[in-house]
Amino acid sequence: MKKIEAIIRPEKLYILRDKLDLKGYSGMTVTEVKGRGRQKGISLQWRAGGYRVEFLPKIKLEMVIDDKDVEPIIDIICEYGQTGEAGDGKIFIYPVEDVIRVRTKERGGGAV
Repeated sequence: MKKIEAIIRPEKLYILRDKLDLKGYSGMTVTEVKGRGRQKGISLQWRAGGYRVEFLPKIKLEMVIDDKDVEPIIDIICEYGQTGEAGDGKIFIYPVEDVIRVRTKERGGGAV
């Protein structure tokens, strides 16, 4: 099993959720986060002058999946989560040693 952790733009969450659901990947955890990458935030202009936003709002989408589903999910996230601009996000993939369903103590892939 693998854990996919994707940092995406907030406005891309609902299209990604819909596309993942259509392919049968519905289990996910979503967290509102803030972050910055190489661009180190953005500069904005307002009536009173300019200011810098260091940490931009992002969404962290987490999924634990079978190994065989990693590439299809990455493809969906990259296709529907990108704008082509800096700040589109990142995808991290981690090995998952085990999963336990709290209610039944079921273990492994069936617990996901």
